Amino acid sequence: MNVVPFVHEGLGNSSYLVELGERKAALVDPDRDVGRYLQAAASRGWNIDAIFETHLHADFVSGAREAAKATGARILAPQAGGYAFPIEGVSAGDRVRFDGVELEAIASPGHTPEHLSYVIHTEGRPPWLFSGGSLIVGGAARTDLIAPEQTESLTRAQFRSITAAFASLPDETLLFPTHGGGSFCSVGAGGERTSTLGQERATNPLLDWDDEGEFVRWFPTTFPATPAYFFRMRPVNQRGPRLREDIAMPPALAPGEFERAGGLVVDVRPVEEYAASHVPGSLSIPFRDVYATWLGWLVEADAPLRFVTGGEPLEDIVEQSLLVGYERFAGWLDGSIAGWVAAGKPVATSAFIDAAAARSALADGAVALDVREPGEVANGAIPGAIAVPLGELQKHGLDLPRERHVVVYCGHGERAAGAASILERAGFTAISNLRGGTGAWTEAG
Repeated sequence: MNVVPFVHEGLGNSSYLVELGERKAALVDPDRDVGRYLQAAASRGWNIDAIFETHLHADFVSGAREAAKATGARILAPQAGGYAFPIEGVSAGDRVRFDGVELEAIASPGHTPEHLSYVIHTEGRPPWLFSGGSLIVGGAARTDLIAPEQTESLTRAQFRSITAAFASLPDETLLFPTHGGGSFCSVGAGGERTSTLGQERATNPLLDWDDEGEFVRWFPTTFPATPAYFFRMRPVNQRGPRLREDIAMPPALAPGEFERAGGLVVDVRPVEEYAASHVPGSLSIPFRDVYATWLGWLVEADAPLRFVTGGEPLEDIVEQSLLVGYERFAGWLDGSIAGWVAAGKPVATSAFIDAAAARSALADGAVALDVREPGEVANGAIPGAIAVPLGELQKHGLDLPRERHVVVYCGHGERAAGAASILERAGFTAISNLRGGTGAWTEAG
């Protein structure tokens, strides 16, 4: 038997293709980009026979329905999830047999109320625990994504899950969580994606707590920021995501058509290219590992999207947009910005500024805007900077003094470019992006 992990570095999540014997396999917590699972199974001669969901996901659109359509596999998911499309409901204690392999469902609420973990028992081998977000490497998943009034009860449930749900499993049990390092769903995750129960019992700091009340008071204080789109994903996954075949690819649009199409312009090119020349009013979200997270955080759920691309594959951009629930694609700019310029359309530019020039500008009355997360700011910031995380800028940062030069910065420059584009769309005119971010500032002394 084998497990093939699939890691989405931007979301910090893992999904798994699991061999079940007799050329059969199962998927655990697949996301919407199902092509890679199908290809991996086909290359190994496996048929995907079942799809297991540990919980209703908040950080991505599930691929369970898409994969089932492509393979004929059955979907097994928590009975308590309230799914509005056909599944085989699973409850704690249920056991499912696959040609000599037995899978057991264990109740592990906390991250979500309906959360189940799955244990595969195979004779002569250590158990395999697919724990979703109930227990992860070095931590556990957050408990505040349902409703504020449920956070305390879910945190209590999470405490009981991590301390008792897996107590009967031996130390050599292999741990395969869904969430991990880099996930906004997780707390305290380390760099490793998989572990053993023995390793977690020895090193996971959450397992050191023995007072439930103290844990309940402390755990929510450790949660990272919540991307805005998280609260939209659970209902999408509950009612059943649309199939990919029902969603049209964005058409290529000549500059005039692109201008008339309507919808938000998302520029996915690298920040240097965006700064040099861009469609006025466009939002800069460079296409990289965390593209989907920032798209979901900064863009309204039903916004029609128009893309300005460089060399980024359109199919990949669409797949990552679909992953966080965007399905309205108005088009992409044929010929990119060069075609736009050749057609005589207006362009805007963004200024970069180095650390020495930024220091001089600040001395002359410019304001520094730090768009990093609070934990980053706590480790050091430019003196006097106004701190507004990028995800909050559209709500809480647009009352900055418009008559002053704004020097915006982050860790490297990508988030600052997004912030500069938001300020530009709001009517700010004197904006500079600190080239190299806090690293460049520190290196300059």
